[in-house]
Amino acid sequence: MYEVLMYDGGVYRSDELYELIDDVGGVVINKSRSQQMLMVTMAIPGEEVPVLERFCHEIGGITKEVPLAGTEIAVVGPTLGRHHMPHPICDIAEQLRQLGAITVVMGLARGRGKERSQIMAEEKAIINEYDAAIFMLGNFKSCVESKKHLFDQIEKPVVLVTGAKPEGLDQDCEAIISGIGRKSERMRRPEERKKLDETAEATVQVVKDRRRVIEEDPLFVHPAEIKQLLEDIDAVSYNLRPAPIVLHLDGLRVKIPYKEHVKELEEIQIYGRRLGDVAEIKPSRISDSSTIIRILSRSEVEYKDQV
Repeated sequence: MYEVLMYDGGVYRSDELYELIDDVGGVVINKSRSQQMLMVTMAIPGEEVPVLERFCHEIGGITKEVPLAGTEIAVVGPTLGRHHMPHPICDIAEQLRQLGAITVVMGLARGRGKERSQIMAEEKAIINEYDAAIFMLGNFKSCVESKKHLFDQIEKPVVLVTGAKPEGLDQDCEAIISGIGRKSERMRRPEERKKLDETAEATVQVVKDRRRVIEEDPLFVHPAEIKQLLEDIDAVSYNLRPAPIVLHLDGLRVKIPYKEHVKELEEIQIYGRRLGDVAEIKPSRISDSSTIIRILSRSEVEYKDQV
C-alpha cells in the first residue's frame, strides 16, 4: 500500500531524492520550487517510508504527512459574483492545498437568490468528477436551509460551510461547519484560523472515510502506478499546463484531449492488461482538453472477466 509524504527543504541533492523515490518503487505526485526551496509530494510503498525519511533528514529537509494528497476537491459558491465569492472561499481552498489537495474554486451559473437558486445537471456532473465538494452558502439560516437542493444528488462527499448553523441538513451532507460566513477580508484572527482548521479536519475525515470504503474492495491498480506510465506519453511530458496529471482517490485526471488520445490511453499495458480493460476512460465535462480515468475495483475486473 502506498503512503503519501511531502518533502520540504532545499534543492540540495534533489536529484538523489528523485532517484531514491524511483528506486523504492515510488512516484512523484507533485513538486514545487521557489528559488532554493523545494516541496515534493510523493507516493511511497509503506515499508520504504523510513528509508525516505532518513534520507530527507540527511539532506537537511523534513517530511510531513499530507492527508489530502492525491485528491482533487471542488470549493463551490452560489455564484462567481463578489456577493457570493468572498475571501473565506479562497482561504478554505488554500488551507486544503497546504494539506496536499488540488483545489478548484467553482461558482454556479444560477445559484443566486433564496427562491431562484438552481444547479444544472451539467454542474452536478462536473462536481462529481472531484473527490469531494465544499459548499459555502452564507450567513442566513433560512437561506441556507432553502438551498439544500444545490447539493442534492451529488454523488461525492459534501462538506457544508455556513455562517449560521442550519437545521435538518445532517443527512444531506457528510459534515457541517458553521461560523464561517461572508466576509470582506481575509480570515486572519485566531478564532478564524481555528474555523479553517475545523473545516480542514472535517474534510480530512471525509476523505479518510472514502478511502476506507475503497479499501474494502481495492482498486485493481493504484493511481500513482498509472501516473508513472502516463508520464511517458509525449502529449503529457510536453504539456505546459499546471499539474498535467492530477491524482484522484479512484483514478486520475489527465489534461490531454480525450478524442485525440483515448485509443493510446486504452492500449497502455498495466500488469499484463490493457488500461481500457481495468479502467473507465471518458472525457471531462469541464472541457474537451481533459480526460478522466476511473480505475475499476478488483471485483469489477473479475466480474468483467466472467462476463
